[in-house]
Amino acid sequence: MRHGKKFNHLGRKSAHRKAMLSNMACSLIEHKRIVTTLAKAKALRVYVEPLVTKSKLDTTHSRRTVFSYLKNKYATSELFREIAPKVADRPGGYTRIIKLPNRLGDNAEMAMIELVDFNDLLLADNTPKKKTRRRGRKSSAPKAEAPVQDETKEDSQEEE
Repeated sequence: MRHGKKFNHLGRKSAHRKAMLSNMACSLIEHKRIVTTLAKAKALRVYVEPLVTKSKLDTTHSRRTVFSYLKNKYATSELFREIAPKVADRPGGYTRIIKLPNRLGDNAEMAMIELVDFNDLLLADNTPKKKTRRRGRKSSAPKAEAPVQDETKEDSQEEE
């Protein structure tokens, strides 16, 4: 029976599940965004968010604790060096899950999980810049200069 067992087993034994989540967490930390199934994305969110919270406090103990989950020193160092300073003022919710269309092969629900503070498209200002120039009447002087430029082009072509 599964009384009181609330997390998704993902159809795997515990050792396989822990290794898979560890690898997915390392990929998420390295690439800042990964595409996976919806169930795995939800399980990964539960796995990664406490690690990001631990990384905010840069002590030897927290580094060792995070390393025991990730088992990858490059991912651990990137988490503490790059990600932790960006999320230092955020009280939680470090990941975002965006649903994608179902996978063609088996119709599995797909999702993209990403770190919130690393999405450049959402962080960039999409507001169009105001024009600083005001339109006015065009003077006739530039029109007179245009043929002169054409004559100099013709002269340079004749010299060649």
